[in-house]
Amino acid sequence: MSDKRSPSITPPNRAWPRAELEEMVQRWLQGNIDAEKAGDWKTHLTPFYKEDAVYSWNIGPNEDFVAEGRQQIADIAIGYQMKGFEDWEYPYHDIIIDETRGTVIGFWKQRAPYKRPDGTWYEIAGIGGSWFEYGGDWQWQWQRDFFDFGNAKDMFFQLAGAGVLSSVVKQKIHEQARGKLLPGHRRLHPAPSVFQKMRNTFAIAKIALTGK
Repeated sequence: MSDKRSPSITPPNRAWPRAELEEMVQRWLQGNIDAEKAGDWKTHLTPFYKEDAVYSWNIGPNEDFVAEGRQQIADIAIGYQMKGFEDWEYPYHDIIIDETRGTVIGFWKQRAPYKRPDGTWYEIAGIGGSWFEYGGDWQWQWQRDFFDFGNAKDMFFQLAGAGVLSSVVKQKIHEQARGKLLPGHRRLHPAPSVFQKMRNTFAIAKIALTGK
């Protein structure tokens, strides 16, 4: 995978036996189940990554998260980033395996441990999942997550309104609102100036009001 935002991720170029990849997926799914039961992703999932693995995802138009190496993945991606989400569930509902490229795509949901007044779960809408490259020895070489950022943002607004966000998550939101980059977060390009933001806002407002 060639991506300037994730320079350490290389294109997959090795085929693997189908049976080995299928077993890897089953081990990974069980590891996720064990992590959810324990509320501890770091202990249960760290062994699934190569020492030089890369784990990344996008956070809107100008920000990526990147953890390079097993230690950063353990400490930040499935350590710090999962603080405050110990009771959330991420059930997989579909898996695609490409043994000729050594890659796997898993589609999952992000479900909060809270229900709305109508009895439905708070769950981030849209498509969410992970794209993996297998590196042998029952470990991933890299993982790139994807999810609907707009729906995820809206979900946090809903959870805030319901008064169910944990203090840890509230603190992370507070730091981000102050413009602070959380551990592992990277800007993709320089942030727009106040003038540029105002110009963009006025331009979109004009289009909305006049159609021009």
